[in-house]
Amino acid sequence: MKITAPVEKNEMYDVKIIDLTYQGMGVAKINDFSIFIEDTLPGEEATIKVIKINKNFGFGKLVKLITKSKDRVESVDKDYTRTGIAPLQHLKYDAQLKFKQSQIQELFNKAKMNVEVLPTIGMDKPSHYRNKAQIPVKKINGKLETGFYRKHSHDLVPIEDFYIQDPEIDKAIVVVRDILRKYHVAPYDEINHSGVIRNIMVRRGHYSHEMMIGLITRTKKLPMVDMITSEIAKALPEVKSIMQNINLTDGNALMGKKTICLYGSSHIEDQLLGLKFYISLTSFYQVNPTQTEKLYSLAVEKAQLDGKQNVIDAYCGIGTISLAMAKKAKKVYGVEIVKDAIEDAKINAQKNHINNAKFVTGKAEEQMEKWQSQGLKSDVIVVDPPRKGLASSFIESAVKVAPKRIVYVSCNPSTLVRDARRLSEYGYEINQPIQPVDQFPQTVHIESVTVFEKK
Repeated sequence: MKITAPVEKNEMYDVKIIDLTYQGMGVAKINDFSIFIEDTLPGEEATIKVIKINKNFGFGKLVKLITKSKDRVESVDKDYTRTGIAPLQHLKYDAQLKFKQSQIQELFNKAKMNVEVLPTIGMDKPSHYRNKAQIPVKKINGKLETGFYRKHSHDLVPIEDFYIQDPEIDKAIVVVRDILRKYHVAPYDEINHSGVIRNIMVRRGHYSHEMMIGLITRTKKLPMVDMITSEIAKALPEVKSIMQNINLTDGNALMGKKTICLYGSSHIEDQLLGLKFYISLTSFYQVNPTQTEKLYSLAVEKAQLDGKQNVIDAYCGIGTISLAMAKKAKKVYGVEIVKDAIEDAKINAQKNHINNAKFVTGKAEEQMEKWQSQGLKSDVIVVDPPRKGLASSFIESAVKVAPKRIVYVSCNPSTLVRDARRLSEYGYEINQPIQPVDQFPQTVHIESVTVFEKK
C-alpha cells in the first residue's frame, strides 16, 4: 500500500513549530500532515529533512534553525539527546515546568473534565539529582566501555558525565570501569551471548552518602572477584556494599533472579522525611530524593490525617509513603507484589519504631478484594501505581472499601486521566487542583498528586 502524504522522504522543507509532544518533540504541519522533529521548540522556524513517513504523520530531522525560541538553551550536549538521557535539555527550566503543567491540563481538557492544574513544583538545581544509575557495558574498539544506548538501538555511546546523576555516582562508574579493564573482565556480547559483565549499577544515599555497587553478570562466577572487590572498596571509601546479580538470560531483562553479596552489607541506608530506609540492590526507591520529599509530604498533607484513620497504601514498595503516613494515622496497611520489597518494608518499620503499619505481599487488586471481604474499613487509600495506572479490578474493589478520599500519586498523566474518568463513575470527584512535581528534570516524565473525594 502506497502512503499518500503531502511530503516526500529525504526532501527538505521550511516549517514552523507549533507544539511540543509528550515525548518532547517539536510538531510542524504541512497541509494538515503532522511531522515530529527532535530538538525543536514551539515558535521556531526551521529547515527540516523528512526521514520517515507513516500513514497519518511523519518524522523529520532538524537541518538548521531559521528563527530560535526565547526558551532555547544553547549549551546542550548532543549525546544526552541521542541517548534520551535528557530529551528536554534544550528547553529552559521554567519552560520545562510549564510544559509539564500544560501536558496534564490539556489531557483533562480533552477528556472534558473541569480540573485545575497548579504550576509544577521544580528544583533549585535541576541536574545531578539521580541517586541510582544502571549503566550498560560493551566492548568498543577492543575496550570495555560504559555509557548509554543510542535511542531505539543497542549502540553504546561512551559517556562519563551523565548530567542528571549524582556526580559521585558518575565518578564511581569510571573507577569500576577502569578496575574491570585492568583485570580484563570481558563485557557482555549480546549477539554471541558471551562475556561476563552486562551492567554496572550504583546507588548512593543522598543524606547518608553510603554507596552500593552492583555488578550484573551473565556468568555465575566473576573472575578475579576478590581482587576486583577489594580494589573497588579501596578506591571508593563510601562503598558499604558490593553485590553481584546473576542474569543468565539472553533477553533484555536487566536483572536476574539471584543476587549475592560480594563485600560489606547487602543493604545501604538513607533517610527520607526524617525516616531511615534500608535499600537493597533490587528495591524500588525514588531516584530524586529532594523532590520525593516534596511529593510525599504533599501526599501526606492531602490525606488529611489526624490519628483516627485507617490508610491503605496500595503500591507500597519498601514502605516509603506508608511509614510517612503511619506517623499521622491510626493504622496503615501496605501491599506490594515484590516479596523482597515487603521484607524491606517490615525492616524499615522496625528501624523507625513504627508499630502501626502492616505489610503484605500480593497483587494490589487481589489484596484489596481480600481486605474488603474481611470487612477492613479504610478512610484513605493511597496509590502510587506504575505507568500503566490502576487495573479496573483494583478500582472496583477500592470503591467497595468506600474510603472518604483516594490520594493518587501518578507518574503518567494519560493513565491518571483514564482512571479519573473511571473513578468519577463511582462518585469520586476531583474537588481541588492537581499538583505536578518535577521528579525528573531535563526529561519528559511528570509526577503529580491528585485527590479524589467521595461525593
